[in-house]
Amino acid sequence: MLNQLYFPFSMPLAKLEVGQHWYWQLGGLKIHGQVFLTSWFVAAVLILVCVLATRRVQRVPSGLQNLMEYALEFIRDLAKNQIGEKEYRPWVPFVGTLFLFIFVSNWSGALIPWKLIHLPAGELAAPTNDINTTVALALLTSLAYFYAGFSKRGLGYFARYIEPTPILLPINILEDFTKPLSLSFRLFGNILADELVVAVLVLLVPLFVPLPVMVLGLFTSAIQALIFATLAAAYIGEAMEGHGDHEHG
Repeated sequence: MLNQLYFPFSMPLAKLEVGQHWYWQLGGLKIHGQVFLTSWFVAAVLILVCVLATRRVQRVPSGLQNLMEYALEFIRDLAKNQIGEKEYRPWVPFVGTLFLFIFVSNWSGALIPWKLIHLPAGELAAPTNDINTTVALALLTSLAYFYAGFSKRGLGYFARYIEPTPILLPINILEDFTKPLSLSFRLFGNILADELVVAVLVLLVPLFVPLPVMVLGLFTSAIQALIFATLAAAYIGEAMEGHGDHEHG
Protein backbone atom coordinates (compact mmCIF):
# COMPACT_ATOMS: atom_id res chain seq x y z
CA MET A 1 0.00 0.00 0.00
CA LEU A 2 1.34 3.43 -0.89
CA ASN A 3 0.87 6.55 1.18
CA GLN A 4 0.71 9.78 -0.79
CA LEU A 5 0.74 13.42 0.32
CA TYR A 6 -0.97 15.93 -1.99
CA PHE A 7 -1.29 19.66 -2.16
CA PRO A 8 -4.89 20.46 -3.13
CA PHE A 9 -5.33 20.09 -6.91
CA SER A 10 -1.63 19.41 -7.34
CA MET A 11 0.82 16.62 -7.98
CA PRO A 12 1.79 14.25 -5.19
CA LEU A 13 4.33 15.68 -2.72
CA ALA A 14 5.68 12.33 -1.62
CA LYS A 15 5.08 8.73 -2.52
CA LEU A 16 6.61 6.18 -0.23
CA GLU A 17 5.84 2.60 0.64
CA VAL A 18 5.26 2.19 4.38
CA GLY A 19 8.27 0.54 6.01
CA GLN A 20 10.44 0.87 2.90
CA HIS A 21 14.18 1.34 3.50
CA TRP A 22 17.32 1.75 1.45
CA TYR A 23 19.28 -1.36 2.32
CA TRP A 24 22.99 -2.06 2.04
CA GLN A 25 23.93 -5.70 1.66
CA LEU A 26 26.94 -6.50 3.83
CA GLY A 27 27.64 -10.22 3.62
CA GLY A 28 24.53 -11.88 4.97
CA LEU A 29 23.33 -8.70 6.68
CA LYS A 30 20.88 -6.05 5.49
CA ILE A 31 21.77 -2.62 6.82
CA HIS A 32 19.58 0.48 6.75
CA GLY A 33 21.76 2.66 4.54
CA GLN A 34 19.88 5.89 5.19
CA VAL A 35 20.41 5.61 8.95
CA PHE A 36 24.15 5.08 8.48
CA LEU A 37 24.40 8.09 6.17
CA THR A 38 22.76 10.50 8.61
CA SER A 39 24.62 8.98 11.58
CA TRP A 40 27.95 9.45 9.78
CA PHE A 41 26.94 13.03 9.01
CA VAL A 42 26.25 13.72 12.69
CA ALA A 43 29.54 12.08 13.71
CA ALA A 44 31.41 14.12 11.08
CA VAL A 45 29.85 17.37 12.37
CA LEU A 46 30.87 16.55 15.95
CA ILE A 47 34.42 15.60 14.93
CA LEU A 48 34.80 18.74 12.80
CA VAL A 49 33.58 21.02 15.60
CA CYS A 50 35.95 19.35 18.10
CA VAL A 51 38.91 19.68 15.73
CA LEU A 52 38.17 23.34 15.00
CA ALA A 53 37.60 24.12 18.68
CA THR A 54 40.90 22.57 19.81
CA ARG A 55 43.09 23.61 16.87
CA ARG A 56 44.31 26.77 18.61
CA VAL A 57 43.60 26.49 22.32
CA GLN A 58 43.73 29.86 24.08
CA ARG A 59 43.90 30.78 27.75
CA VAL A 60 40.88 33.02 27.32
CA PRO A 61 38.49 30.89 25.26
CA SER A 62 36.32 32.36 22.55
CA GLY A 63 34.15 31.11 19.71
CA LEU A 64 34.01 27.35 19.27
CA GLN A 65 36.51 26.74 22.06
CA ASN A 66 34.27 28.60 24.47
CA LEU A 67 31.24 26.64 23.27
CA MET A 68 32.99 23.28 23.69
CA GLU A 69 34.32 24.18 27.13
CA TYR A 70 30.83 25.17 28.19
CA ALA A 71 29.47 21.86 26.85
CA LEU A 72 32.21 19.95 28.69
CA GLU A 73 31.45 21.70 31.99
CA PHE A 74 27.75 21.04 31.51
CA ILE A 75 28.36 17.33 30.89
CA ARG A 76 30.76 17.10 33.84
CA ASP A 77 28.16 18.61 36.16
CA LEU A 78 25.49 16.27 34.82
CA ALA A 79 27.69 13.19 35.38
CA LYS A 80 28.84 14.40 38.80
CA ASN A 81 25.27 14.99 40.02
CA GLN A 82 24.02 11.58 38.84
CA ILE A 83 27.02 9.30 39.40
CA GLY A 84 28.75 10.95 42.33
CA GLU A 85 31.81 13.14 42.78
CA LYS A 86 34.21 10.23 43.40
CA GLU A 87 33.16 8.03 40.48
CA TYR A 88 31.98 10.32 37.69
CA ARG A 89 35.22 11.18 35.85
CA PRO A 90 35.69 7.92 33.84
CA TRP A 91 32.08 8.18 32.65
CA VAL A 92 32.19 11.75 31.34
CA PRO A 93 33.21 10.66 27.79
CA PHE A 94 30.41 8.09 27.58
CA VAL A 95 27.69 10.37 28.94
CA GLY A 96 28.99 13.27 26.85
CA THR A 97 29.04 11.21 23.66
CA LEU A 98 25.46 10.10 24.24
CA PHE A 99 24.27 13.63 24.91
CA LEU A 100 26.08 15.28 21.99
CA PHE A 101 25.20 12.57 19.45
CA ILE A 102 21.51 12.62 20.38
CA PHE A 103 21.44 16.42 20.58
CA VAL A 104 22.97 16.95 17.13
CA SER A 105 20.91 14.09 15.66
CA ASN A 106 17.67 15.59 16.95
CA TRP A 107 18.54 19.07 15.73
CA SER A 108 19.58 17.74 12.33
CA GLY A 109 16.07 16.37 11.93
CA ALA A 110 14.57 19.74 12.85
CA LEU A 111 16.90 21.98 10.82
CA ILE A 112 18.03 19.96 7.78
CA PRO A 113 15.49 19.18 5.01
CA TRP A 114 16.63 15.57 4.69
CA LYS A 115 13.61 14.56 2.64
CA LEU A 116 14.70 16.78 -0.26
CA ILE A 117 17.57 14.33 -0.88
CA HIS A 118 16.23 11.52 -3.03
CA LEU A 119 17.31 7.93 -2.46
CA PRO A 120 16.68 4.80 -4.55
CA ALA A 121 14.32 3.72 -1.75
CA GLY A 122 13.21 5.13 1.59
CA GLU A 123 14.06 8.65 2.71
CA LEU A 124 16.55 10.40 4.97
CA ALA A 125 15.65 11.57 8.46
CA ALA A 126 17.33 12.21 11.80
CA PRO A 127 19.18 9.10 13.07
CA THR A 128 17.05 9.18 16.23
CA ASN A 129 13.94 9.03 14.04
CA ASP A 130 14.74 5.33 13.51
CA ILE A 131 13.94 2.85 16.29
CA ASN A 132 17.10 0.88 15.48
CA THR A 133 19.27 3.84 16.49
CA THR A 134 17.47 4.52 19.76
CA VAL A 135 17.44 0.83 20.71
CA ALA A 136 21.19 0.61 20.00
CA LEU A 137 21.85 3.64 22.23
CA ALA A 138 19.66 2.17 24.98
CA LEU A 139 21.42 -1.21 24.80
CA LEU A 140 24.81 0.53 25.02
CA THR A 141 23.53 2.27 28.16
CA SER A 142 22.45 -1.08 29.61
CA LEU A 143 25.86 -2.60 28.91
CA ALA A 144 27.49 0.46 30.50
CA TYR A 145 25.63 0.24 33.79
CA PHE A 146 26.09 -3.55 33.97
CA TYR A 147 29.82 -3.02 33.46
CA ALA A 148 29.88 -0.18 36.01
CA GLY A 149 28.13 -2.23 38.67
CA PHE A 150 30.13 -5.40 38.09
CA SER A 151 33.49 -3.62 37.94
CA LYS A 152 32.75 -1.71 41.17
CA ARG A 153 31.04 -4.40 43.24
CA GLY A 154 32.10 -7.66 41.61
CA LEU A 155 29.75 -10.59 42.10
CA GLY A 156 28.11 -8.61 44.89
CA TYR A 157 26.43 -6.59 42.15
CA PHE A 158 23.98 -9.43 41.57
CA ALA A 159 22.79 -9.16 45.18
CA ARG A 160 20.73 -6.19 44.01
CA TYR A 161 18.28 -8.59 42.41
CA ILE A 162 17.21 -10.00 45.79
CA GLU A 163 17.17 -6.69 47.67
CA PRO A 164 15.35 -5.88 49.86
CA THR A 165 13.73 -9.33 49.65
CA PRO A 166 14.19 -12.35 47.31
CA ILE A 167 10.50 -12.12 46.47
CA LEU A 168 11.33 -9.13 44.26
CA LEU A 169 13.75 -11.14 42.09
CA PRO A 170 11.41 -11.33 39.03
CA ILE A 171 10.54 -7.63 39.29
CA ASN A 172 14.19 -6.59 39.60
CA ILE A 173 15.11 -8.70 36.56
CA LEU A 174 12.19 -7.25 34.61
CA GLU A 175 13.43 -3.76 35.47
CA ASP A 176 16.61 -4.40 33.47
CA PHE A 177 14.46 -5.05 30.40
CA THR A 178 12.15 -2.06 30.92
CA LYS A 179 14.99 0.47 31.26
CA PRO A 180 16.29 0.15 27.66
CA LEU A 181 12.72 -0.14 26.34
CA SER A 182 11.74 3.05 28.12
CA LEU A 183 14.86 4.92 26.96
CA SER A 184 14.56 3.85 23.33
CA PHE A 185 10.81 4.30 22.83
CA ARG A 186 10.69 7.64 24.66
CA LEU A 187 13.37 9.13 22.42
CA PHE A 188 12.08 7.54 19.21
CA GLY A 189 8.45 8.46 19.88
CA ASN A 190 9.12 12.09 20.70
CA ILE A 191 11.40 12.73 17.72
CA LEU A 192 9.07 10.94 15.29
CA ALA A 193 6.03 12.80 16.62
CA ASP A 194 7.80 16.16 16.35
CA GLU A 195 8.84 15.56 12.73
CA LEU A 196 5.35 14.36 11.79
CA VAL A 197 3.69 17.42 13.35
CA VAL A 198 6.03 19.79 11.50
CA ALA A 199 5.55 17.89 8.21
CA VAL A 200 1.75 18.03 8.48
CA LEU A 201 1.72 21.74 9.36
CA VAL A 202 4.11 22.58 6.51
CA LEU A 203 1.74 20.70 4.19
CA LEU A 204 -1.40 22.42 5.46
CA VAL A 205 -0.09 25.92 6.27
CA PRO A 206 3.28 26.20 4.53
CA LEU A 207 4.32 29.71 5.60
CA PHE A 208 4.24 31.06 9.16
CA VAL A 209 2.37 28.63 11.41
CA PRO A 210 5.06 25.87 11.37
CA LEU A 211 7.82 28.25 12.56
CA PRO A 212 6.78 28.36 16.26
CA VAL A 213 6.31 24.59 16.15
CA MET A 214 9.80 24.17 14.72
CA VAL A 215 11.26 26.34 17.49
CA LEU A 216 9.37 24.27 20.05
CA GLY A 217 10.71 21.16 18.31
CA LEU A 218 14.30 22.39 18.77
CA PHE A 219 13.62 22.92 22.46
CA THR A 220 12.02 19.50 22.98
CA SER A 221 14.81 17.86 20.95
CA ALA A 222 17.39 19.32 23.33
CA ILE A 223 15.32 18.22 26.34
CA GLN A 224 15.12 14.66 24.98
CA ALA A 225 18.92 14.51 24.66
CA LEU A 226 19.27 15.81 28.22
CA ILE A 227 16.74 13.27 29.57
CA PHE A 228 18.47 10.35 27.86
CA ALA A 229 21.95 11.35 29.08
CA THR A 230 20.68 12.09 32.60
CA LEU A 231 18.92 8.73 32.90
CA ALA A 232 21.96 6.91 31.52
CA ALA A 233 24.19 8.57 34.13
CA ALA A 234 21.61 7.87 36.84
CA TYR A 235 21.49 4.16 35.97
CA ILE A 236 25.30 3.98 36.06
CA GLY A 237 25.39 5.70 39.44
CA GLU A 238 22.68 3.41 40.79
CA ALA A 239 24.52 0.30 39.61
CA MET A 240 27.73 1.36 41.38
CA GLU A 241 26.07 2.47 44.61
CA GLY A 242 23.68 -0.44 44.96
CA HIS A 243 20.01 -1.00 44.23
CA GLY A 244 18.76 -0.10 47.64
CA ASP A 245 20.79 3.04 48.22
CA HIS A 246 18.68 5.40 46.16
CA GLU A 247 16.06 5.40 43.44
CA HIS A 248 15.93 7.53 40.34
CA GLY A 249 12.68 8.46 38.64
